[in-house]
Amino acid sequence: MPFDASVGALPGVGKSSAEKLQRLGIETIGDLILHLPFRYQDRTRSVPLDELQQGQECLVTGCVVASNLAYGRRRSLTVRIEDDAAALTLRWFHFSSGQRQALQPGVWVRCFGEVRPGPTGLEMTHPDYRLHHEQPGPPAGELTPIYRVTRGLTPSRLAKWVTTALANSDGAACSSLDGVEFTSLMDAIGFLHAPSDEPAATNGENAVGIEQRLQSARQRVALDELVGHYLILKRRKALVQAQAALPLPSKQALGREMLGRLGFRLTRAQARVVGEVLTDLAGSKPTMRLVQGDVGAGKTVVAAFAAIRAAEHGCQTAVMAPTEILAEQHFETLCQWLPPLGIGVGLVTGRQSAAERRARLAAVGDGSDLVIVGTHALFQSGVEFNRLALAVIDEQHRFGVHQRMQLRDKGNLPHQLVMTATPIPRTLTMAFYADMDISTIDELPPGRLPVRTHLASQARRAEVIERIARICASGRQAYWVCTAIEEEAESDGRPRSNAAVATLEELTQALPEKLRLGLVHGRLTPSEKSAAMAAFKAGDTDVLVATTVIEVGVDVANATVMVIDNAERLGLAQLHQLRGRVGRGSQQSECILLFEPPLSAVARQRLSIMRETNDGFRIAEKDLELRGPGDILGTRQTGEQTFKLVDIAKDRALLPQAVKIGDRLLAEDPLMAQRIVDTWLRGETEYATV
Repeated sequence: MPFDASVGALPGVGKSSAEKLQRLGIETIGDLILHLPFRYQDRTRSVPLDELQQGQECLVTGCVVASNLAYGRRRSLTVRIEDDAAALTLRWFHFSSGQRQALQPGVWVRCFGEVRPGPTGLEMTHPDYRLHHEQPGPPAGELTPIYRVTRGLTPSRLAKWVTTALANSDGAACSSLDGVEFTSLMDAIGFLHAPSDEPAATNGENAVGIEQRLQSARQRVALDELVGHYLILKRRKALVQAQAALPLPSKQALGREMLGRLGFRLTRAQARVVGEVLTDLAGSKPTMRLVQGDVGAGKTVVAAFAAIRAAEHGCQTAVMAPTEILAEQHFETLCQWLPPLGIGVGLVTGRQSAAERRARLAAVGDGSDLVIVGTHALFQSGVEFNRLALAVIDEQHRFGVHQRMQLRDKGNLPHQLVMTATPIPRTLTMAFYADMDISTIDELPPGRLPVRTHLASQARRAEVIERIARICASGRQAYWVCTAIEEEAESDGRPRSNAAVATLEELTQALPEKLRLGLVHGRLTPSEKSAAMAAFKAGDTDVLVATTVIEVGVDVANATVMVIDNAERLGLAQLHQLRGRVGRGSQQSECILLFEPPLSAVARQRLSIMRETNDGFRIAEKDLELRGPGDILGTRQTGEQTFKLVDIAKDRALLPQAVKIGDRLLAEDPLMAQRIVDTWLRGETEYATV
């Protein structure tokens, strides 16, 4: 059977079973074969009973010395087994008379299960077992694969279908790579599904061999998937480059005029990136460039120069932001720079009144607004651009592919400039952005001082409040960030966190009456949030109590201190983004991370790295190590490609090899490259220009 044949072609897979498999993302024979085990049960060694540990899942062997019915809240069958050193209780709450008769003293039992505490010591409940009339020999080498399943589908049925699919699939269509163990992809996949094919051993050493071969097989499959992912990204880039876009060469020297009006000099990094972007725009191929820079590095000015270039040709630029706060921030900044050059700037958000919206849409439609800033409202069908030539997408990982496609379709394949303030480790740019050119703003504007970061336990909360009072009394402002809006309880009844509403009440009572406090969180209406932020920016609020809604898009130079409450609950990327809201001016700023002890090992590492460095790229690398790519790239969006086996945090060492293999196949063996793409990413070209 070919990989793309329907899974319904397998014997025993009817309509109902196919629907269950579809819930697991399994629609074809290939999907089923690539539905790999997520762990294994180790039945290669029988563990002596005196070595058992609570929570251990293992194989044990013993002789039955007692078999009884136990009566408590529930009737159960209890069987006591012994080996030469210790004893263990086996317990069944559901059992037959045949089981009870078979499990009699003198019978040997080999069983597999999880060791748990019981009334009389350690026990196994409902273990898998086999009976033996005499003491059995060493177990055959066997690792049992465990698959992710869904309701109504048992692991054994799924494993049976996998075995049938492997036996009947046309593996010739899969890849073969020289220079790696498991040259054939199908050999590696087959071993992952059935690692018990290794020869048996009598001393447990075979288990080590199987584990080593499992690692090799897993790396072979992961490498293949990474190569496939890299190839599809390169294909997307090639498809984009094969199309034509409107060239935007230098024309009216408005950019030079902008330089004179800025009031500050671009950093060398900003100037370099502006040059890279403008060179792209001058070409006839669609621009696909990622501009990454740490918090406060000055990415918006790069977007402004790109928008000016489009305006010089009478073309429009759409600037898309994920939140209204960030969109309004961009709008206000661009309004300082562009209207003096004769470039109209408009704002389109979901909270505008009907009259405001009609006026804005008219200005967009007739070309009066050459730069249009907005949120997802820019996607809506009522927004018709006059001549869209450039799309600037900020914090792009917060948008789904389909949303970006909708914006792209509003222009004649506009140039795309993607910006992110979340530094992305080089390994992730190789894996997720091989279809884009990448520019990095790797220096901050002059005069910016690194934010000093301090750790404080909740026992020192009163001291922190006193410090906030002193700082605000000197004319500065402060953020107090909470991880929740209202107090919620954990399962054990303890408060979940110091929530925003309760913290506002606490600070109102603890701080001097003359200090003015504000509150902003996600449940406020857009107008309420805007009013709270406007008051803080205007200096009418001294302390802003907020949730992580202020993570991006807030720029108040007079705010020089931030307290992050329950900081141990947040990831490194989010902590770094929040900290970036202070240190926006020339004054020394600080960030206080309040935590609730005891800290987990991971939380301790996160807070320590925050205290040690302000380098976003170092923080991103550590975040990748601790949590994986999700916290860096954001949650998976509709249409985004996900990996079946690869774990970027674990497999990033394979990326350089995957890139090297991918480039070689594109140049020397395009047929093999196509096989790999078809194995992992068949039908993914619809997003080629996104």
